[in-house]
Amino acid sequence: MQARCSRRKFLASAAAVLAGSAVRAQDTPTFSTSVKVVDLLAVVRTKKGEIINNLKKDDFSVFENGRPQAIRYFSRETDLPLTIGLLVDTSTSQLKVLDVERTATFRFLDQVLRENKDQVFLMQFDMAVMMREPLTSSRRKLEDKLALVDAPTRAELMQQTGGGTLLYDAIVQACKTMKDQRNRKALVLLTDGVDTGSDLSLNDAIDAAQRADTLVYSILFSDPGAYGFGFGEPDGRKVLQHLSRETGGGFFEVSKKQNIEQIFGLIEDELRSQYSMGFVSDQPVRVSEFRTLQVATKEKGLIVQTRDRYWAQR
Repeated sequence: MQARCSRRKFLASAAAVLAGSAVRAQDTPTFSTSVKVVDLLAVVRTKKGEIINNLKKDDFSVFENGRPQAIRYFSRETDLPLTIGLLVDTSTSQLKVLDVERTATFRFLDQVLRENKDQVFLMQFDMAVMMREPLTSSRRKLEDKLALVDAPTRAELMQQTGGGTLLYDAIVQACKTMKDQRNRKALVLLTDGVDTGSDLSLNDAIDAAQRADTLVYSILFSDPGAYGFGFGEPDGRKVLQHLSRETGGGFFEVSKKQNIEQIFGLIEDELRSQYSMGFVSDQPVRVSEFRTLQVATKEKGLIVQTRDRYWAQR
């Protein structure tokens, strides 16, 4: 009799727990695995370039292929984990600026990387693409490998059989690392923007970044005398501007007015000041395709920096 009584109490208690769980589940918004949420990261600035970080969900409008979409979730947290890929151009045209790049990158890692929270990988590219350090939260590992990043030796150049600077190939390879990551994702390029041998194209690089939901921040750092006098210096500026604009990142140029350490500081500010928002398209995906995106603020005079299309996967 006592056993039957205990059993009834246990069943009643279990039923109460299940009922409570059901109520809590109703209060928590969930998405089934068949619902595909489109994630967006955006930075908002004034016309003077000042970052605005106090906007709310209702201050934004999102359009897909020109159609307004309901923002299903929204966050302006500045403490979310980061996944960053550092891509350093080590071709001979960068030989004179490599030491400055390394020093600034050391300081950037010190400021940005929160061990056990953020992840960074280090890649160099010249006539080949080399992953110096895979994704890690260890500042020590990254700094050890960063010290090894250097231009090809004379012997390596004499043995060269392929192209000279594989910028586009490096971006596509880096995006493969980013594809399965879920944090805020960004590539930071240190390069003069000149590609002289990739198998892939600029459009391939942009497509890879967009499919991997990865922002590309380009830092144009060039040696004016690297390509020889009388031949003219190839202009990688437009390439890098286009690459960053299409992926929602930013373009920066090292100059007398703005050194590389200041630029790294601006990138850090952007990465910590992004709005995260998501929507579920009102148009089912019947065929995998790129769809255009537009994000605007209801307050006039503000500039929204974000990607302008995404890959809708069937």
